[in-house]
Order: sequence, then structure tokens, then C-alpha cells
Amino acid sequence: MPMEPPARATMKPALGGMLRRDGLSRDIVAGLTLAAITIPEQMATARLGGFEPQLGFLAFVAATIGFALFGASRLLTAGADSTITPIFAGALATLAASGVNLGTTAPLLALFVGALLVIGGLLRLGWVADLLSTPVVTGFLAGISLHILVSQLPGLFGVPGGGHEVVGQLQAIYAHAGAINPISTAIGLGVLVIMLVCERISARLPGALIALALATVAVPLFNLEARGVAVLGALPAAVPRLPGFALDWGVIRQLLPLALVLCLIVMMQGAAVSRSFRDPDGGDANVDRDFLGLGAANLFAGLAGAFPVNASPPRTAVVSETGGSTQRGALLAAAIILALALAGGSLLAKVPQAALAGVLLFVAQRIFRLGTILAIARQAPAEFALIVLTALGIVLLPIEAGVAIGIGISLLHGVWMTTRSRPIEFGKIAGTTIWWPPEQGRPLEPVPDVLVVGFQAPLLFANANSFRQAMLALLESRRPAILVLEASGVAAIDYTAAQALGDVVRGCRAQGVAFAVARLESVRARAALQRLGIMAEIGPDHLFHSVEEAVIALRATLPTEAGKP
Repeated sequence: MPMEPPARATMKPALGGMLRRDGLSRDIVAGLTLAAITIPEQMATARLGGFEPQLGFLAFVAATIGFALFGASRLLTAGADSTITPIFAGALATLAASGVNLGTTAPLLALFVGALLVIGGLLRLGWVADLLSTPVVTGFLAGISLHILVSQLPGLFGVPGGGHEVVGQLQAIYAHAGAINPISTAIGLGVLVIMLVCERISARLPGALIALALATVAVPLFNLEARGVAVLGALPAAVPRLPGFALDWGVIRQLLPLALVLCLIVMMQGAAVSRSFRDPDGGDANVDRDFLGLGAANLFAGLAGAFPVNASPPRTAVVSETGGSTQRGALLAAAIILALALAGGSLLAKVPQAALAGVLLFVAQRIFRLGTILAIARQAPAEFALIVLTALGIVLLPIEAGVAIGIGISLLHGVWMTTRSRPIEFGKIAGTTIWWPPEQGRPLEPVPDVLVVGFQAPLLFANANSFRQAMLALLESRRPAILVLEASGVAAIDYTAAQALGDVVRGCRAQGVAFAVARLESVRARAALQRLGIMAEIGPDHLFHSVEEAVIALRATLPTEAGKP
């Protein structure tokens, strides 16, 4: 289907306005601050996925360039992200254990995710980001948070890990409990405390960089390696290079479902960031264009030999809070980090692994939305169960399977809410011409032989059968002369529901009941009735702007006795 070109204003990429000099100094400050915060975070996130730390730098640089070229938001930053990294880390580790080269599967996965995001942007699938409910997203983040926490405990305690499964990690920690290194633990917790204090003082303080620098200086100063503190060691320079893709259909078949899951999560998080951090000019978020930018970010990351990337809420918040106004700040940060990646060598050799664990513990506590969990538990106990189920699925099952289950639960919850809709009998408010659902304390005037029923949800396959059964049951029990469907809440009608409505119309005709539809305001619903042939059964002259108008018109068509008020 041909697509209309976006409005001229929306065609401006995230680079728009970068050539102007206004705000340059603020963008420089934003870029320097962003680099200070990003360096330790990207290293830690890469380690979380089982990659060399410097590969996180390449992921950030490639993602930043890709989004700046094709995205719409001037503030959004992309890069290695702790939300999606645990999801693909376990799956890629399983493939690597079977002999598949991790250096080719991770970039290939990034390319798949990027291609799906580009397709989503071109097809304007921004609405997909709204498919996950808040309880399910909260449960998803809680499960990811627990995964990060448990995965970093071996590094924090200075003991061997136990793979990517939560249970395996806990078993490994228990087995090596006697070998816990208190110095490593103190370093990791110290980094966490410094970051928490810096965040409380000001979001602009690069707490992670300060903590990491102090921990790194402490290693040679106190000869901590001799006391069992593990460090990163000398790292090779990270040079962007096109990976050699071995296109094995068996590998592709395993990566594509994972890419779909990652794509949905990137859409969800990317849309949230775009809508939360508006451009300085106050323009509306262009989510579909940002999907293109995030797609390009993943494509560039894959071509650079890195792994899937995502939009970052905390890093975008830093750019916003430091006065950034264009992507110049992010590109400056990328230039600094690229220089560090190319230098490699001994610059990062003395960074304690426990310090990176402390950085990720800070990330884990940030994405665990305790306030939201408590609010949902207090205000919507049934939906609190969705949080628990989603979190348990992610913690106890392979994480990609848990995420898929969480997505399924969210969709089932939406379908279940739709199926709960039932026809409601309306009454006439005494002394008025208004027909209204029953209200406590407001008496409704009985109107002999008239049945007005409202349906306050889209008519879809999920509720079509219950709608038909309830309507026919009301017909049988009330035996009215007139039945009016008050359809102001019916925003859409699908094929299955249209057939159910046709059954109701035919049931009315069989019993000699006059039928009409009132207040069908949705253009989509009217078009569906016309297209599916139900409008002809109802009769175009039996669609009315109000219930009272319908009742008066139908009374005039009834035999004299039945038509008496």
C-alpha cells in the first residue's frame, strides 16, 4: 500500500539543526557529561552479555551515528542496554556452546533487529509499542533486574559464575561461598554507594566514572591483585570491522524469533524515551521516525561487529538535564569513546571486575520499579498478579522464553478485558430525553415495550459470542416491541462480530421486533457494517443520532396498539 510522505517538518533527521551555532556550548557540556557516564556503563553492559568491554564502546559509537543520521529525536541516545542484553546473552551463549562463533551471531542478530525496526518505522507501527501493559512491563523489568543482580554476584564476590541461568548462578555462588573475596565485595558495594550518593546530589555527576576511577587507582596503590582482586587485564584495541557472516539456516532460524522479541522491546522502550523527552522546540515525538533511527543504530552496530542496541532512558535524561539541544552532544561523546576504544591497551587494564559489577547493581536497582509495584498491588490486585507471573517467567525460564510469555500475558490480558464487556440495559432519565446506564441514586423511567441496550467496547471476535447470547437472551426475556442498540462505545467491528450483530437483527425480525442502531459515531465501525453487508440488513434508515430519535421513529412504524407510549 503506498504511503503518504511524512510532513516536511517530520522529515528532518536527528541531525537537524546541528549546523546552527545556537546551543553549541550546552551540547559540548552534554557530550562530555554523557561520555563520562557512558564509558563505565557500556563496559559493564558488554560484560553482562559475555563480550569484551571495549565492544560496548563500538556498540555505542555505531548506534549513536546511526540514530543521529536517521532518527527524529534530538535528545535520544542509543547504545548497549542492560534491558535487552540479558535477553540475548543466554541464547547466544547456548549457540556458542554448540560451536557457533559468537563474533558472527551477535552482529547478525543486531542486523535482524535493525531490519525489523526499519520495517516497523516504514509501516508506521508506532502503535505496537503500546501493546504491553504497565503491569507486564513492570514485571518484565523486575525480572530483568533480578537477572542482572544474580548475574553480577559472582563478580561482586570474586567467585566463578554458573552460566546465564539464575538457578545455576545461585548454585555456583553457594558452592564457592567459602572463597568469597571480601575486598572484591567491598569494591563493588563501594562503587554502588558512590553512584547512589552522586545520583542523589545531582544527575549530572558522573558517579560511575568517579567510582570506577577510584577503584582502578586503588588496585596498584594497595596491590589488590596480589590479594585476589580480579581485573580486566590489557584489552586489545576495538577497531570497527565488518564481521564475516556465516549464513547458516539453522542459526538464522534460532535468531529470528529472538530478533522479533528484541524488536518489540526496543520499540516499547524507544517510544517511551521519545515521548518522555521532547525536543527543546516542543515538537511532538515522531515515534515512527525514531524506529527508523533505532533500526539504523542496530544495523550500524551489526556492521561494526557489535551486538543489538537500544534507546537509553537514563542517558537521554542526562542529555536533557545538561541542556543538550541536538545530537551534537551524543556525537561528541561517541568521538571520545571511539578514541578510548582505539587506544585500548593498558588504559583499562587495572579496572576491577567487581567495580563493573557495582555499576550493574546500580542499573538493576534503577529498573526495579518498586513504587509502581506497590501502587499496582494496592490499587489493582488482579493486575499485580501479571507483575508476579511475568517476573517469575523471566527469572525461572530461559530469559527469552520468559519475555515471550510476558508479551503473551499482556496480549491475553487485553483480550480478556475485551471479553468481559457485556451489553448493558439503558433506561430513560425521568423528565428528559436522555437514555443512560443505571446509576445509583438516579431513578430511571420505565418505558413499556422499549429495550435500549448499550455496548461499551469494540465489537470483536473475542466478545462476539457473548454479545450475541446476551442480546438474544434479553430479547427472549423482555419481549419488547422496539430494540435500540446504543453504539457510542463501539469503536470498531470485525467480521466475526458483524455476523453476531446480523444474528441479533435476524432474531428481532423473526420476533417482529423493530431494531435500530443509535449513536454509532465511529467511522471505522460504520464502514465495516457497510463492507460486511450488515448495514443492508439493519437498513440505512435505521441508524439514528440519538436513542430518543430512534425510539420516536420506530414507534411510528409499529401497529397502533404496539406504538402507544
